Amino acid sequence: MKIIVPMAGMGKRMRPHTLTIPKPLIPVAGKPIVQHLVEDITKVCHEKVDEIAFVIGNFGKDVERDLIKIAEEQGAKGSIYYQDEPLGTAHAILCAEPALTGKVVIAFADTLFQTEKITDTENTDGYIWVSKIEDPRMFGVVNLNNEGVITDFVEKPQTFVSDLAIIGIYYIKDGDNLKSELKYLIDNNIRDKGEYQLTNALENMKQKGKKLRAATVQEWLDCGNKDATVFTNQRILEIKKGASANLTSKSNIKNSVIIDPCYIGEDVKIENAVVGPHASIGKGSVINNSVVRNSIIQTNSVVSAQCIDNSMIGSFVNLSGNMRQLSVGDYTTEQ
Repeated sequence: MKIIVPMAGMGKRMRPHTLTIPKPLIPVAGKPIVQHLVEDITKVCHEKVDEIAFVIGNFGKDVERDLIKIAEEQGAKGSIYYQDEPLGTAHAILCAEPALTGKVVIAFADTLFQTEKITDTENTDGYIWVSKIEDPRMFGVVNLNNEGVITDFVEKPQTFVSDLAIIGIYYIKDGDNLKSELKYLIDNNIRDKGEYQLTNALENMKQKGKKLRAATVQEWLDCGNKDATVFTNQRILEIKKGASANLTSKSNIKNSVIIDPCYIGEDVKIENAVVGPHASIGKGSVINNSVVRNSIIQTNSVVSAQCIDNSMIGSFVNLSGNMRQLSVGDYTTEQ
């Protein structure tokens, strides 16, 4: 089995963090988003993953090495493909054409999920993971029959069609068949809302008799903007029990309280501080005289005399406040 991870987008909604690092490599709960993704997929797959193919932009050789390492840690070969233009989901997947063979999982790298392990792959040609949402206008959606087989694919409907949104994870039993449908869209310039859409290829497969089923998720976590990513960090810490057990012998914690669940990286220094709950502190960072909760602080940053909540702080940041002496009378409010 192969996994294809399209991740060439610019991540504009996550700026300024994505000015220096691709969004899927931003760490949450101590690991890059894309690493959580491929680990979760390998857990729900019913067989060994042989190759993980990453479709990226011009991210540089350091990023490519990191991605190859992530694949190798899953016991798979890592491969790199490039998407030079944002022409849609179908185009992004076809950029990894050599990997589109045999059984394939396609996973877009801005979403994480929790679901049951898929075991029945004999009686279906594919699974598409979906989640019920209130406003489906920004998503591809599906309709189902009574047996859970998909009867319709609709891309970003502006009038109500279904509230079952496609979360961006797909299992296809015959990658070569999907490849031919993707090529058909591009060779015949068949676009939807200006782009080549995977849902159109899946619709063609369905019309030719392929049986595609919906698989539901227990939890769907988005990493599309700062607030969503901080919430995802919170949920991953809770789900994966990333608590003070992550404290390493190299961490230096003095006169401080760690409130679980938290992730504390190597060589972190915490002094006269309260950290947590739901805080992730990256390698080499320093926290002193501060309160940090429900936040992500990346590597080698210094936070001093701060009270931080619902925040993302990048790497090599120096954030210092001023300690104050106060004489505040009764019935006073400071905003």
